[in-house]
Amino acid sequence: MSTMTFGQKQFIPTPPDKGSFPLDHEGVCKATMKKYLNCLFENDSNNSMCRAEAKEYLACRMEHNLMAKEEWSKLGFTDKDKQLKEEQK
Repeated sequence: MSTMTFGQKQFIPTPPDKGSFPLDHEGVCKATMKKYLNCLFENDSNNSMCRAEAKEYLACRMEHNLMAKEEWSKLGFTDKDKQLKEEQK
């Protein structure tokens, strides 16, 4: 019995523009990912306390072509985040 139906268009899936990215199979950014996850754990999942770590992780992914290079402003980061990181030191 054939599953082909005549007259129907064939469905060809297309990936979304955002939200789809390759996995880090080689663990290139694993250390920065762990640093970010530890920060979340230590701050009761309050991601606003871990913006510097998140930015570092995203930078690693962009540097190693694990995600498209984007402007920081498009990813929700501003110069204010840079100031916060400097104040935490």
